[in-house]
Amino acid sequence: MTEHSRYGDDVGVVTVTYFSEDTIERFLDTLEKATERDVKVVVADNASVEGALERVTAGRKNVQLLSIGENVGYGTAANRGVAELDDSYGWVVVVNPDLEWEPGSLDALLEVTERWPRGGAFGPLIHDLGGTVYPSARLLPSFGRGIGHALFGKVWPGNPWTKQYRQETGAPAERVSGWLSGSCQLFRREAFDSVGGFDTRYFMYFEDVDLGDRLAKAGWLNVYAPSSRVTHEGGHSTSQASKKMLAAHHASAYRYLADRHQGLAWKPVLAAVKLGLALRLKLETR
Repeated sequence: MTEHSRYGDDVGVVTVTYFSEDTIERFLDTLEKATERDVKVVVADNASVEGALERVTAGRKNVQLLSIGENVGYGTAANRGVAELDDSYGWVVVVNPDLEWEPGSLDALLEVTERWPRGGAFGPLIHDLGGTVYPSARLLPSFGRGIGHALFGKVWPGNPWTKQYRQETGAPAERVSGWLSGSCQLFRREAFDSVGGFDTRYFMYFEDVDLGDRLAKAGWLNVYAPSSRVTHEGGHSTSQASKKMLAAHHASAYRYLADRHQGLAWKPVLAAVKLGLALRLKLETR
């Protein structure tokens, strides 16, 4: 908590669900072992099988089910979940429900915050079920890195643009990053609220990149904290609608670049980017 902050030291956890009945129970069970603190959990539900989440959350103290009733997207649902927490919650975790916490991992993440008083967002080391570490702390996309990564990321994974963008060099170390994966982030509530949380224009994808950029511009740091470890199954909510999700990814990528490159001089470049993204989408969904 920074000096003169109006927020308390309580910890809230917000998870956004979309037909996540298969994973939410494991998520809540492992969260109990991730911290010795009492945390409040808000399950912000965009859509689920009727009655399924009620059955999972019933009887669990400090778990609140927020039924949104329609798929408003990740960032919007996360913001609504955070809004359910009063000012006593000075720390908020926004996290996917298909994630498993390692014992003590949330406490380890909170411990890192003590070393970074200007830290606004903190991200753990994320690995998949097979143990492969996901590059969850990256540089902000630029036209050069972004185009190189977009063109060659799938066909030539070891290309220099992708390696630089994903920051896959050396052993994981605690450091400042351009942005952190939205699958699991701990936010200083003061920082999150100071920039208005997630930009609700992003339905899905790039909302984490955009937020990391806006936090940095507001003077906060995005801190990668690999001393905390979690397991992410990944793609659970999006696997049912991959074509729609790919389209959302490309639309969000364009929005991110267009927001940051305004004016007449950029119009031809952005038009070329838009065309390139449309062609890439067509190739990937044919």
